[in-house]
Amino acid sequence: MIKINQPFFILNLSPWPIFLSKKGFNFMMSKIMMMNFKFNYFMLKNFLLTFLTSMLWGGGVIWGSTYQGNHNFFIMKIFKFWKIFFIILEKFFFISFFWNFLQNFLAPPNEMGVNWPPKNLKFFNPILIPLLNTIIFLTPSFTIPLSHFYFLNNKKKKTIMSLNLTIILSIYFMFLQSIEYNEATFTFSDSIFGSSFFMATGFHGMHVMIGTMFLLVNLMRLVNMQMSYIHHISFELAIWYWHFIDIIWLFLYMTFYWWNN
Repeated sequence: MIKINQPFFILNLSPWPIFLSKKGFNFMMSKIMMMNFKFNYFMLKNFLLTFLTSMLWGGGVIWGSTYQGNHNFFIMKIFKFWKIFFIILEKFFFISFFWNFLQNFLAPPNEMGVNWPPKNLKFFNPILIPLLNTIIFLTPSFTIPLSHFYFLNNKKKKTIMSLNLTIILSIYFMFLQSIEYNEATFTFSDSIFGSSFFMATGFHGMHVMIGTMFLLVNLMRLVNMQMSYIHHISFELAIWYWHFIDIIWLFLYMTFYWWNN
């Protein structure tokens, strides 16, 4: 028989997929317990276990890529394809939030009368914290491509400085959003308006948190010299993901903050 080489590699047996799916299910169930019974211990425990499992699984992928050479150019093309597919799915996920908001904005249900936002509900001034947050969050749209440019030109120190600035700004964005939530005069249970606002901005904040962790991992890999000019697929995918959440925030600001007022 003639053996034909193929560009794939056979994955080793791993406990992380089934373990992570189990912990993810337990985490969602513990969130239901928290919302109904105000019991936070199980949610915190399952969150930490889910995070730890994700880190161990990701560490195994990095090990196979950096030290075992499993990720050739064909595998990197597959990663790029599935990342594009994932971003398209995420776009439709956020489209559902925009659809819900615009449907209720243009044709408020009978329970709310003809007012949107509802009466006696004081909303945020779009030119205060929301505008500041927008400026802070859109700034990494320039710093992160700049860090990629420096990386391709073999300027490690400037690459790390630009990436550090991006991470600091993203953390500051989440800090300002937490202040905004604390100062809000309405809650998640304040009619369709409150649930629509907190669902959309909250899920975006969760994506920002994931994107920041993605960038932190790439920063550590850059410092440890684990990426090269021709092999830095994780850095590229992190940049793609960050531009995606940048665009989503721009639409969130224009609809939920500016147009809403």
